[in-house]
Amino acid sequence: MTTILITGAGRGIGLELARQSIAKGWDVIGSVRSVEAQRELAQELPQMAVINFDVTDHQAIEKVANAFHRPIDILINNAGIIGPDQQSTLDMDFDGFANTFEINVLAPLKIAQVFLPLIRESDNPRVINISSKMGRMEFSASDRIAYRASKAALNKVTQGLATDLKPDGISVIAMHPGWVQSDMGGSSADITTAESAAGILNVAETLTIAQSGTFIDWDGTPRGW
Repeated sequence: MTTILITGAGRGIGLELARQSIAKGWDVIGSVRSVEAQRELAQELPQMAVINFDVTDHQAIEKVANAFHRPIDILINNAGIIGPDQQSTLDMDFDGFANTFEINVLAPLKIAQVFLPLIRESDNPRVINISSKMGRMEFSASDRIAYRASKAALNKVTQGLATDLKPDGISVIAMHPGWVQSDMGGSSADITTAESAAGILNVAETLTIAQSGTFIDWDGTPRGW
């Protein structure tokens, strides 16, 4: 049975990833950041194991990881934020900018590092970092620059992690989940959370080591950095 760990599983894409993974018969572990959210998600999806940590709390992540003793086949670093309201290059909330990087860049790397011993135990280990096309360097748009910069940084971290883990047979990619109808994407977005999650999981199921270190769209289309 495939075991999948999804961060930010309490809402949006993360919640739908959890639902669809359960429907596949997978062993699902989902993280949320509060005890209240943990209780609510456990009631909504009793088939999954719900764990509780703030992705910026490194000690809490380590404590939770040390309590697990089974291989993790797929890690999806989904938890993330859009960043502060004030985030243009000419008017920046710098504390909010730093917090965006802490959640969108540092946390996925820390989680990958902490759970790496369990990922190494898998026969087919895969790490998927949920990024965004908004972080692609070919785009010169400057709106939401803290978010854009954080996703560009996550892409680079993903490349580096893929390089370091490829000799161990661990596939690591970044994915653009699409413009999704969620709290972050808004109601006028292109696709539903169900469509995005289905695409992400399809890529996760078929991912090969040859694809490690790449950026892939939710529908399986390769993207440039």
